[in-house]
Amino acid sequence: MSRPAFPPRDGVPASRLQLPPGPWTTVLEALVAKFPRIGDAAWRDRIARGLVLAADGKPVTLDTPARPGAEIGYYREVAEERAIAARETILHVDDHLVVADKPHGLPVAPTGSFVTQTLLTRLVATLGNPALVPLHRIDRETAGLVMFSAAPATRGAYQALFRQSRIAKTYEALAPALPGVRFPLVRRSRIEAGEPFFRMREADGTANSETRIDVLERGEPHWRYRLSPVSGRKHQLRVHMAALGAPILHDPWYPVLREADDPARAPLQLLARALAFDDPIDGRSRVFESGLELDAGSGPGI
Repeated sequence: MSRPAFPPRDGVPASRLQLPPGPWTTVLEALVAKFPRIGDAAWRDRIARGLVLAADGKPVTLDTPARPGAEIGYYREVAEERAIAARETILHVDDHLVVADKPHGLPVAPTGSFVTQTLLTRLVATLGNPALVPLHRIDRETAGLVMFSAAPATRGAYQALFRQSRIAKTYEALAPALPGVRFPLVRRSRIEAGEPFFRMREADGTANSETRIDVLERGEPHWRYRLSPVSGRKHQLRVHMAALGAPILHDPWYPVLREADDPARAPLQLLARALAFDDPIDGRSRVFESGLELDAGSGPGI
């Protein structure tokens, strides 16, 4: 059975939720229980304005019964969303695939306090394609390449590239010199959730992450590194570089949490440089490269 099609609103894709089992009798009660920080009054207001949809695409009402497992769509709202001036560049568009070059500071998809100021929302509005779905994610602080599926019929084929490690991902980073370390090297470790909740950490146990690391340029005082992740753990490259004693330049979270989110802070010097793979639709070799460059002395943006 196909998933419900929830139309975008002002270019913003709908968020999806499968209603969990629980003691609630209405969709409203389920939403309040799932998202207590939003609160009953806010959910009532969204429902009244038609911003919560049932699987058939029709707005739910305050009395719509909650059925565990039913999928609903809802539209995120942020009272005062900060504008992001940096702009993306669209590198490729066809019937199946979109590739964009993302600037520092722009989230890939709606999250937290960002709804309209995201790469996905901008691309949906620019290309007029509400079916766009990111095939992978990079951190908001990271710049560079992001691939999107443009058609549900072929989405699974492209998702398999990432799931089966059939796509070569290459990053560049500026970080302190490591003159006593022999390169190239492979960093393997177990990465788990850390503290606070948004950070990760290396832990004892079987490795679940792997990164191949080499030096592209030995500058002063920072070196330019090539990072090739074999796995795709959250913050993997940032954690691995910090663990080696070379935290990526301007990283506010690793190796220690140093500063709050500040739009004037110099951008993290990490760039998703290249993606290479054999296209699962026609078999041809594809290589995409970012047109952005890292800059140790850069201020906001890149």
